[in-house]
Amino acid sequence: MKFLVILFSLLLTAAATAQTNEQIRLKKGRWVATLQLNEKDQLPFELEFTKQGKSVEISVINGDESIKLDVPKVKNDSVYVRFPYFNSELVFHINSKKSITGYWQNFNKGDNYTIDFSANFSKKGTRFEEPGSLNESINVDGRWKVAFEPGTTSEYPAVGIFEQEGLVSSGTFLTETGDYRYLAGNTFNDSLFLSCFDGSHAFLFKAKLDNDQLNGQFFSGSHWKSNWTAKRNESFELTSPEDLTFIEDKQKVDFTLRDLSGDSISFPNDQVEGKVVIIQIMGTWCPNCLDETMYYKSLSEKYKNQGLEIVSVCYEAGETFEDHVKSIERLKNKLGLDFTFLVGGSAQKSLASEHFDMLSAIISFPTSIFIGRDGMVKRIHTGFNGPGTGDYYTEYIENTNALIEFLLAE
Repeated sequence: MKFLVILFSLLLTAAATAQTNEQIRLKKGRWVATLQLNEKDQLPFELEFTKQGKSVEISVINGDESIKLDVPKVKNDSVYVRFPYFNSELVFHINSKKSITGYWQNFNKGDNYTIDFSANFSKKGTRFEEPGSLNESINVDGRWKVAFEPGTTSEYPAVGIFEQEGLVSSGTFLTETGDYRYLAGNTFNDSLFLSCFDGSHAFLFKAKLDNDQLNGQFFSGSHWKSNWTAKRNESFELTSPEDLTFIEDKQKVDFTLRDLSGDSISFPNDQVEGKVVIIQIMGTWCPNCLDETMYYKSLSEKYKNQGLEIVSVCYEAGETFEDHVKSIERLKNKLGLDFTFLVGGSAQKSLASEHFDMLSAIISFPTSIFIGRDGMVKRIHTGFNGPGTGDYYTEYIENTNALIEFLLAE
């Protein structure tokens, strides 16, 4: 009888979901949406509505990236649709088949962090609004030496990699702690506009070319703004990710943290003895960490039976241990990960540095420690440049695959 009750409940839930999805009657195809960052600045992103059977599928588009959102749900007069990997959602009202208005809520920044957005069905070819008068536009195609917050004590370097075709621009920024993922936008007259929205990042870049230098502003959501400058430079390189964090006094890595059940787990232990281990210091709120985790999943599937173990130590948003576990389990289940997950605590690099005090410092999420079968550290990699960085990503994957195969063969 208990089984029949559970089955009936599941069938009712499925039927309710199907029914609510049928209520979402929107024009299928490409939409352009905007997040209202402040009174003046809007961050555009693209939505795609498609029909799958009787259900509506919604995807967020950033250049070559397509993020399929979870199944939308209707409650009263609003539609709720969550991002698949990050703890955030879009909530909107349907004004017409070609217009919606609502807000984006990022729970990782607290219950009150919301940004208004609107979206309309669009056939136009540009992500950003074209100006009233359009002259010959600048060409930003190529490689740029970038400084964020220039002239301040917080200045940090980056590499801008841009591609341009007509008025359409794309690319990313590489920093010493990771890349800014898939950026898409336009060039109009003397100005460059790029944006990215993936459920965690809400990035807007805008700049004007003055002589040979781009001078611009960078917005991260509604809570952060800084200046940036860039000059063309085909040879400029950042410090190698292998040179930023190092182990002191040739110590081995050891720590004790809790697993998802709350039990204390010490490292090293019998489970990893004689194996090649990647310790991934990360957070489920972090898009660069997500890119790295997807790559590590492929590594695990290929090499786990040969002796590779991946231990992910997670530093999370949220107030309690239970909050942290919930976020970790969501990512673990969504991607079907067979890593060992440990809970580091709150999302603070200072806390991670305390736990990994054998290292110089944890300056970025993610940071990965590669350990050989002898238990000794072979490499430490700070940050992660994901698939949006093109050749940088490809080269890193090739080098890391070769390292893992070498360590497994020892």
